[in-house]
Amino acid sequence: MDTKTLGISGETTAAAYLESRGFRILHRNLHIGHAEIDLVAETDIFLVFAEVKTRRQIPGSSAPFGTPAEAVDAKKQAILVRAAEAYLAEHAPDKFFRIDVIEVYADPKVPDYRVLDVRHFENAVRKTGKFSRKSTYNL
Repeated sequence: MDTKTLGISGETTAAAYLESRGFRILHRNLHIGHAEIDLVAETDIFLVFAEVKTRRQIPGSSAPFGTPAEAVDAKKQAILVRAAEAYLAEHAPDKFFRIDVIEVYADPKVPDYRVLDVRHFENAVRKTGKFSRKSTYNL
């Protein structure tokens, strides 16, 4: 499975995960200018912009590139904040929002796609550009 197919599979898994928790998926792979937001979802209270990172990795194992969420560096966070603000200005100026990061771990030992775990970090990206691991939910 190539990395693009792995990423698409991870986004599908993340969307199903959010839907199972009562979110409505509004957009997948939404392009705003040069930025892309993997998932835009909503609840009755929040509009959620989700960055999905998928790795063929055992959860909790040490990996040369770190955890999937660690790939959301300061530059990517700034891009996500700008894209979210642009979306809000045009579509939902009065809605509360947050930017979440969702990690999807796929089994590295099998050739096909098999999910081992999903980890959800709510409000992980803030306008300050600091990544927060405060609210974590596992599959």
